[in-house]
This record gives sequence, C-alpha cells and structure tokens, in this order.
Amino acid sequence: MHVLFIIDPLPRLKAYKDSSVAMMRGLVARGHTLSYALQGDLYAEDGKVLAAATGFSLVEGADLHGHDWWRESGERNDVPLEAFDAVVMRKDPPFDMEYVYATHLLEYGQAQGANVFNAGSAIRNHPEKLAITEFSEFAAPTLVTRDMARLKAFHARHGDVIVKPLDGMGGTGIFRLRTQEPNLNAILETLTDDGTRSIMAQRYIPEITQGDKRILIIGGVPVPYALARIPMAGETRGNLAAGGRGVAQKLSARDEQIARAIGPKLAARGLLLVGLDVIGDYVTEINVTSPTCFVEITEQTDFDVAAMFAEALERAVDRGAVA
Repeated sequence: MHVLFIIDPLPRLKAYKDSSVAMMRGLVARGHTLSYALQGDLYAEDGKVLAAATGFSLVEGADLHGHDWWRESGERNDVPLEAFDAVVMRKDPPFDMEYVYATHLLEYGQAQGANVFNAGSAIRNHPEKLAITEFSEFAAPTLVTRDMARLKAFHARHGDVIVKPLDGMGGTGIFRLRTQEPNLNAILETLTDDGTRSIMAQRYIPEITQGDKRILIIGGVPVPYALARIPMAGETRGNLAAGGRGVAQKLSARDEQIARAIGPKLAARGLLLVGLDVIGDYVTEINVTSPTCFVEITEQTDFDVAAMFAEALERAVDRGAVA
C-alpha cells in the first residue's frame, strides 16, 4: 500500500515516543510506502480534493532521539487523495476551524474514492469530551453547560468535582473543586468566560490515584493492555503532558466491557483508531483525533500495537476495495 499521513511537520515529532512514527515503522515493516502532507497541504480545486504530498522513507538504524530518522524520497507533488491506498489523519489538535475545514475536505475526498482513517465526518462528529454523552451508562455523573447556576448546583450536589474546557488537551484547564472551594466563582467564571462558553463538570473519581487509563481500540477491537497514566504526588491530572507516569497493565474485566461495547459502534462509523480514557469504572473521554500511547504499551509488554494497527489498516483498505 501507499499510505499518506496528514500530520504535523516531521522534524517536530519526537520519534522515540511518537505513536504516528510507530505506525509508520509498523507499516514499513510490512512493505508499505509512505508519503506525508501537512494539514495546510490539503486543498480542493474544481471539486477535486488533493494534497501536496511528499514521499519519504525511514532511515534504518537511526537514533530515534535525534532528527535524522526520516528522509524525503521524492518531489512534492499534487496528488488526488484517492490515488493513495490509505490516508491516515494524524494531525494533532488544536481542533480549531482549520481542523474542521480539513475534516470536510477529507470527507469530500472519501466521496471521491479515498480511504481515510479516521474518517473526516467521524472525527468531526465525535468531539472527544462530549462523545461520552452517547455512552452515559459507562460515565460518571456529568454536566455540560455554560450556566453558572447549574454548575454551582452540580458542585453542591456532588461536593467534589472536576471541571474542564471542552476543547482542552494534555490536561490543560482542568480544575478540581472540593466541597469548600474559595475560588469557585473565579474558576467557573474563567472557564466559562463569564457564562459564554460551555464546559464539562464531572463527579471526581477517587481512582484517579491508580491512573487515568488509555485504552486503545483498533478496528473495533481493544488492545489487551492499557497505559495507566498515574498522576504525580499532589496532582489531579494523570496526563503524560502534565507529568503523569505511564504504566502498562492488562485490561480489567470492566475495561473490556467498556471497550467491547463502545469499540464496534465507533469502528462502524469510520473510526479505525480510538483511545478511551477510563478512570476506575468510568470512561471520561473518547479520543479520535490522534490517540497515543503505542510506544509505551509496546515497550512495557510483549504486544506490538503498531503491528496491530498496520494489519487493521490493511483489512480496512481491502474491505473498501471490495466494496
């Protein structure tokens, strides 16, 4: 297969731990060819969706902590999306309007015959925090609103809650509001921008001390290990970007139940790769833009996550060709 990655600039990637790079290595190991394009390289002309794409190869034996792990292997060319066997959307957030426009272009490209993973419309229709609304039976008590009175009533009812912006990533903007929170009004006013921006409030889950588990689902099937991101002492957030420590562990029975209930439904909508965030017995987010943790799980277990992804991508492309 010839696989196009829509991705951030390659020199910025930390290859030794980047999940997209792990995917590339898994695909190359199976004999596939790679090209890349930036989000801004997607465009439509006279109704046709194209990408200004550049072929590249991985440097065998390269130091992944350095910058010379890849090499361009061709000229930058304007290529219709359907000319690639697969297009893998791996642009990191922010999920701004440029990202939204990109999902539309990907969707139009799919209508013209491109195989896009994750599908543009599926990414756009599954906002990562709000998506748990569909699966409320697996979620802790949750409120989404910009109404200050509702937020205060939710806090009063549950006593200990987490509040966070709907468009945050890496743990940014997350606050824990305990029963006696002297800065309650100031925090809510700031997060909601004085009642003009919706936020999420969730009942605090004490099991966060045991880790915020990232459960990867590939082609509707859960990876058998999760990465429990354990917060630093005195910290509420387990995100690796916020200093959390990642520990791979086998999925629990509850983890399996959640993943097998949610995974096939999302896969049927064009979401080849999903990352569930689970704390204790509850799913808190459903990540569909560029889920990570491939490398950490693979390094700490005997399970090759990238190989599972490459095999699932091959099957998905084959199904598309048959259809």
